[in-house]
Amino acid sequence: MTALSRILWVGFGGMVGSVARYLLSSWLLRALGPVFPFGTLAVNLIGSFLLGALMWIGLHTVSIGPAAQLGLTTGVMGGFTTYSTFNFDTLRLVQERAWVLAGLNVAVTLFGCLAAGWLGWAGAAWILGGRAVR
Repeated sequence: MTALSRILWVGFGGMVGSVARYLLSSWLLRALGPVFPFGTLAVNLIGSFLLGALMWIGLHTVSIGPAAQLGLTTGVMGGFTTYSTFNFDTLRLVQERAWVLAGLNVAVTLFGCLAAGWLGWAGAAWILGGRAVR
């Protein structure tokens, strides 16, 4: 795979992930309101789960080729997850002196995303029977 093709896979995947993040975050903002950054939390939890699953599948099977794995992980998941937005949302809550919500956002994001990543990894292994197919 050439350097240009890797850039194109990552770029296209990033576009897809960014649009998906925008759509999900916008929907959750309309549905749940602006009191808590539910959209940022949702994309980080979902992104952590999907990245865990994609990495397990990519490392243990031949289901995803190198180009698709790069496009899905670095591209789509990189565009989808929003840790910079998480930082901004948390700082905004601190500036508003919403200490409990800021702490809740940090704790749920940290532990939730670690758990979601593990669940994605373990879920992919379980669904595929734990078989490395390489």
